[in-house]
Amino acid sequence: MKQFIKLAWRNLWRNRRRTLLTLASVFMAVVLSIAIRSLQLGVYANMIGNSVRFSTGYLQIHAKGYWEDQTINNAFLANAGLDSLLVQDPDIALSVPRLESFALASSGQHTKGIAVSGIDPAKEDAMNGLAGKLIQGQYFESGSDQGVLMGDMLARYLQLEMGDTLVLLGQGYHGATAAGQFRVRGIFHFPIEQINGSIVYLALPDAQALFGAPDMLSSMSLMPRGSAFAENTRRQLESSLGDTWEVLPWQTMNKSLVQEIQGDNAGGIIMLGILYVVVAFGVFSTVLMMAMERKKEFAVMVAIGMKRWKLALIVLLETFFIGVLGVVLGGVLIYPLLYQLHEHPIKLTGTVAETYHQMGMEPIMPASLDPQIIITQGLTVLLIAFLSATYPIWYIQRFSVPETIKS
Repeated sequence: MKQFIKLAWRNLWRNRRRTLLTLASVFMAVVLSIAIRSLQLGVYANMIGNSVRFSTGYLQIHAKGYWEDQTINNAFLANAGLDSLLVQDPDIALSVPRLESFALASSGQHTKGIAVSGIDPAKEDAMNGLAGKLIQGQYFESGSDQGVLMGDMLARYLQLEMGDTLVLLGQGYHGATAAGQFRVRGIFHFPIEQINGSIVYLALPDAQALFGAPDMLSSMSLMPRGSAFAENTRRQLESSLGDTWEVLPWQTMNKSLVQEIQGDNAGGIIMLGILYVVVAFGVFSTVLMMAMERKKEFAVMVAIGMKRWKLALIVLLETFFIGVLGVVLGGVLIYPLLYQLHEHPIKLTGTVAETYHQMGMEPIMPASLDPQIIITQGLTVLLIAFLSATYPIWYIQRFSVPETIKS
């Protein structure tokens, strides 16, 4: 076997031009397939990240029935036992308490229905970087009576500036009237328009006072140490908390996003399949050219006594070497580009950006650095190269030595 490997390797470089042409076809196939899949999965990861960081978290704990009827009357009393359970779970990186409801925001003659979110400033910032999104003003400090943070779109609509007063009016806990005046402490800008134009943030004590719900929470949003831990964490929490609580994954709370990803992924797989077909023809054509150029070489080797199966094995080894070299070179050379696109995503503009905004997504195309992408696409292209080698192997088993030498 060692001798066959040496022969196969030396055969590759007897005709460098032919080898490099075949290698280039495999290399381009790997680069294109990895780039397409990485950008596609990167966009999905960004969509999911926006959803979980700015709204539900990967998991969310709330009182049973809250998700079907999201009123403040289904809030629950802050529970020291629940906090202790979450802190002790090694798979939970962050638990974020919130009290969320709705109110009518008013400023002079301008009014708008909005979502009001009472937050723990430090934990909310750790989850979604809210403090870094401020374009004016200051982030919350500890304590209460700190005013309100609002999006720039909402501020423009209500014609409010820093230091102005925002009036909130709604229904509080168990039918109480929720009314309050809050100074505009800060104005933020998120890349998602729905957040900029439809939500205000209060410090948690202020929100509890506004809605007449002292020490009440509507949910606890959880961020596991990795998305892979989410399902196992959910099962453990359900077992520990009992029937009075619900622990829902983000897929259940955002079914529309799941459906969007599934639909787009199906289209992406079809496009990837078309690419594979094009790649297969490209690789096959170069392998076919290589086989046709070497007909007399094959015939002479068989004529001097080499077994056909040994010759076929050498050709298969040549294909293996070319395939592995192409896959490795493609994976190594495409990674720096993927890393650059991961750190500095492509920013979308125009109609495409508008479509992303309407869907509640940040208009960027980051690349995914999941090593599984490179492994999967590399193995797929390597398999295509092996399948392309079936023709030379078939030809070696059937060609006529005298006729080939005479031709």
